[in-house]
Amino acid sequence: MNWTQLLSGKRFGMEEYHERKHERTDFQRDYDRLIFSSPFRRLQNKTQVFPLPGSIFVHNRLTHSLEVSCVGRSLGNNVAKGLMQKYPNGSINFPEIGSIVSAACLAHDMGNPPFGHSGERAISAYFSEGNGRKLEEKVRKEGNRWEDFVHFEGNANAMRLLTHQFIGRRKGGFALTYSTLASIIKYPYASTQSGSKGKFGFFQSEEDTYMQIANELGICKSKENNNRFVRYPLVYLVEAADDICYQIMDIEDACKLHILTKEEAINLLLNFFEGERLEHIVKIMKMVDDTNEQIAYLRSCIIGLLVDECSRVFLENENGLLDGSYHTPLIEQISGKAQEAYQTCSATAYKKIYKAKEVLDIELAGYHIFSHLIDSLTEAVMNQDHAYSKLLLQRIPEQYNTNAPSTYGKIQCVLDYISGMTDVYALDLYRKITGMSLPAV
Repeated sequence: MNWTQLLSGKRFGMEEYHERKHERTDFQRDYDRLIFSSPFRRLQNKTQVFPLPGSIFVHNRLTHSLEVSCVGRSLGNNVAKGLMQKYPNGSINFPEIGSIVSAACLAHDMGNPPFGHSGERAISAYFSEGNGRKLEEKVRKEGNRWEDFVHFEGNANAMRLLTHQFIGRRKGGFALTYSTLASIIKYPYASTQSGSKGKFGFFQSEEDTYMQIANELGICKSKENNNRFVRYPLVYLVEAADDICYQIMDIEDACKLHILTKEEAINLLLNFFEGERLEHIVKIMKMVDDTNEQIAYLRSCIIGLLVDECSRVFLENENGLLDGSYHTPLIEQISGKAQEAYQTCSATAYKKIYKAKEVLDIELAGYHIFSHLIDSLTEAVMNQDHAYSKLLLQRIPEQYNTNAPSTYGKIQCVLDYISGMTDVYALDLYRKITGMSLPAV
């Protein structure tokens, strides 16, 4: 792969449209287009890890995505600066890498359903363990991929949300640049190649779309597996920004919710530093007494450290990123002390945060709500002449194709609708169709 081809301002779905020049670059326009979109706005009411809403404000999908975007911009700018020093002739559009990565970071979670990652697991479980299993034979007889449903993946759903032409909408979906779209696809292969982790980058319905992006940008096939593509290089920066943010912010949120003590949180964060640097940070931190301010200061120091480390790893492995031989997340290649501290944070988060009662309660609720909603809505789209189905179908917005000719398409219509819901909307619809909540009489 080569940078000249990889950094393309061509827009998906608008390839033949000649636009007037703008003061903003194409990639800055991607960023603005995402910020002002309804699906992005709805992230404010989607769970990140902890329940929403609450008396203590913790991260939701919106605040998480904005923070990831800021970190992604810093990573992109660092890498751009390094690449410009390595290739000083100025013919390649390196200065825009920061804009590309920050826009992709905004969009990286837009395909995630309500109730955090438990929403993904609940959808997958419905088709692998629940009532959805009865539809497998129909889907496979049509020649479609059942794996798209039993391994439902928010990353693939983001690709669909951003590129699919829903009813009444424009060709190309958001019509983002090829480079921004490619930067979102962490797993550039189909669900049939997902392996034990169940991760993949695009549904069967968007496979041709990804092929078009890959051909345009010159993304090459994996040498180990011809059914997979290698990652677009900037994906590693988007992934690193996400890794940096969720790990550190989850520690901060857990402290606010008293899942971790002040001492536990501060010690976890101080572990990233040693020697004179550690002494200096402790001295500055003790200039204020407020715990939130102390943790905010430590957080900023750690983000700066990890941004520099991940930028260094990217630049040192540029050749491997371009020929597809490099595969490791950047965060796993950072230097000794920081790596050790990051792993300690990960282990603590898994043990004390992700298994906390508050988090498990969201997962339990998500499973029950999703199972009922998918069951009811799938039954309605599959049996549209039934009296109850006619009523329920009126709740589905017109942009979703309830009249899709295949079983695969009908299921996808239901999942498009459900995955776009906020936590509150999903809960409200569940209560109404179960009769738990009635309009005022």
